Amino acid sequence: MSCNNNKAFLVGNKVVVLLVFLLCLVHSSESLRPLFACDPANGLTRTLRFCRVNVPIHVRVQDLIGRLTLQEKIRNLVNNAAAVPRLGIGGYEWWSEALHGVSDVGPGAKFGGAFPGATSFPQVITTAASFNQSLWEEIGRVVSDEARAMYNGGVAGLTYWSPNVNILRDPRWGRGQETPGEDPIVAGKYAASYVRGLQGTAAGNRLKVAACCKHYTAYDLDNWNGVDRFHFNAKVTQQDLEDTYNVPFKSCVSEGKVASVMCSYNQVNGKPTCADENLLKNTIRGQWRLNGYIVSDCDSVDVFFNQQHYTNSPEEAAAASIKAGLDLDCGPFLAIFTEGAVKKGLLTENDINLALANTLTVQMRLGMFDGNLGPYANLGPRDVCTPAHKHLALEAAHQGIVLLKNSGRSLPLSPRRHRTVAVIGPNSDVTETMIGNYAGKACSYTTPLQGISRYARTLHQAGCAGVACKGNQGFGAAEAAARQADATVLVMGLDQSIEAETRDRTGLLLPGFQQDLVTRVAQASRGPVILVLMSGGPIDVTFAKNDPRVAAIIWAGYPGQAGGAAIANIIFGAANPGGKLPMTWYPQDYVAKVPMTVMAMRASGNYPGRTYRFYKGPVVFPFGFGLSYTTFTHSLVKSPLAQLSVSLSNLNSANAIFNSSSHSIKVSHADCNSFPKMPVHVEVSNTGELDGTHTVFVFAEPPKNGIKGLGVNKQLITFEKVHVTAGGKQTVQINVDACKHLGVVDEYGKRRIPMGEHKLHIGDLKHTILVQPQL
Repeated sequence: MSCNNNKAFLVGNKVVVLLVFLLCLVHSSESLRPLFACDPANGLTRTLRFCRVNVPIHVRVQDLIGRLTLQEKIRNLVNNAAAVPRLGIGGYEWWSEALHGVSDVGPGAKFGGAFPGATSFPQVITTAASFNQSLWEEIGRVVSDEARAMYNGGVAGLTYWSPNVNILRDPRWGRGQETPGEDPIVAGKYAASYVRGLQGTAAGNRLKVAACCKHYTAYDLDNWNGVDRFHFNAKVTQQDLEDTYNVPFKSCVSEGKVASVMCSYNQVNGKPTCADENLLKNTIRGQWRLNGYIVSDCDSVDVFFNQQHYTNSPEEAAAASIKAGLDLDCGPFLAIFTEGAVKKGLLTENDINLALANTLTVQMRLGMFDGNLGPYANLGPRDVCTPAHKHLALEAAHQGIVLLKNSGRSLPLSPRRHRTVAVIGPNSDVTETMIGNYAGKACSYTTPLQGISRYARTLHQAGCAGVACKGNQGFGAAEAAARQADATVLVMGLDQSIEAETRDRTGLLLPGFQQDLVTRVAQASRGPVILVLMSGGPIDVTFAKNDPRVAAIIWAGYPGQAGGAAIANIIFGAANPGGKLPMTWYPQDYVAKVPMTVMAMRASGNYPGRTYRFYKGPVVFPFGFGLSYTTFTHSLVKSPLAQLSVSLSNLNSANAIFNSSSHSIKVSHADCNSFPKMPVHVEVSNTGELDGTHTVFVFAEPPKNGIKGLGVNKQLITFEKVHVTAGGKQTVQINVDACKHLGVVDEYGKRRIPMGEHKLHIGDLKHTILVQPQL
């Protein structure tokens, strides 16, 4: 069949034309990528059992492993897995990235030709500020559409080492921008939502693409004060591990059903995570039941041998990692030293078989051994950077941008009254800064200057040469522009030269002379001054918060390819901000009290603790803060239960199970299925003049007496995003589960339900629940 002679079919048979066109469309898509394995045109492999799609995957996997030599197996333990030509299997690059869009950071994806770019959504910290789980999943779905299209085009893989679900424990961390913020429940829900979007919901355990939650665990220091991630030993209590650091990973595996978890560079309590059997084999695969593979961060095995000196020989390092549960090495280490480990008796071929079974199973779930491109074969260049995808990137930025100050309702500006706007600052006309790190090539950009220019005549001055802002030479021109304008927008903040992978900050203030530029321009401006901040981590802008000449402050995070349009739409009221901060904004003096190397979450002595859950000191802006152009109130529609009795799973040993000294019951001993969920109905009223979105946060405050070392101020248990029209109302039902929501973690890492008065905080509302044992 020729795909170039369709005109010959036009006479008398339009149905044939359509059929030929569709067949050619699929053929042209498939022809760009040679089939990875099991090509039906290859007589050599046509009859092999691992190629038969009607055979169960686990049987196919074992059949394939049985045909491989030891050397072939070993060359498939690394990210650039070698081809096995005699079995018709191609080579494969496992390392691709899709943190907030398909990225070319890893070697698995490349842009160019028919795929010059991909939709670049806001950086994760910005999207997290939307607190919109359906948005998170939809972004994942779009990214996986584009990933599959690029795979079909031969320029990307199907295994994506995203998302990053580490906790933003310290505000200085350079990679905090990649994470969903400081709260473990939020990070866990983000992980599950984004993974579901990426991997799809196909029947039969099949995968659209394979996601990976990273970096497990207690990884949140890159390079601070002479300590780097390759040498850092994170000393973490079992309590903090269970109620903070591991929570997002457990959610990612148990709820998101992620196909992979990545272990980190650092040690945890003296052991490299990639060689820790308890963390990998016992926890991820044993307790959480991972259905997938465990991969190392790149060169992690090499790092724990050559830099941490954890083992005496490279063969011992190879054996330690595989026996601990590692299935795939990002890097060449296992390809080089695993055979030697087998020869020395440190490892058996069956150990290698178990690792291979996990990776091969994922490839088969992806359809890579099915002899075709599967149900996504029709995706191609036309499915990347579509108008709908670009609109979603804009909408995600709208939802993630946070309004932090709005004195006298200075915003939104009016295009009629504010006809000339001075646009000033080192981030006022940037492109790549808006997409943060682990980004690809964006479809297109709209800078803040371009966005504002759609609403008003603009006077542009950078003010500083870059965010480092090492001099004030440009201040005079910036002040002059502000004097001539009806309003002034200062776009300041950070970029990857200040915060990034391998680059932690030393402080929380604006870099260089940026603060001076803001203050001087605010003094000179004849109209309202709006300060827009681009950053991943929090910035101490107390000076601007307290300066009456700075009318409004907006945090845009890193807002993605459409960031400038979103910023302008919010400034001029075409969009109503509804984002909330996913992290605490601390004052500068906080970091002097808290070394980055101290992993403890809870306050102790002069140590102030970390995040809103444990820190009680002053803040610039609190977790969950964010304003709107409208106003919302909460009320309880029905009176929730005021008392809850917890049944025990074994009544004969009830007295033994109830710990009288801590006034608590272990969750593992409670009969969680026997008592009903407690419904709480919250009515959200929009009492303003504009439609808007609002996040309903529900926090639980446990009883103060009882469990030793608890130290929790309050803990977010759930959240819901609602859209409410002006003057309208929406009712949100939240089902409080004693085991899931009222449980806390004791100093031994065990989850317990404290008896006594638990307080629910919902906005300004408070509701007390008395929890007592049913003995």
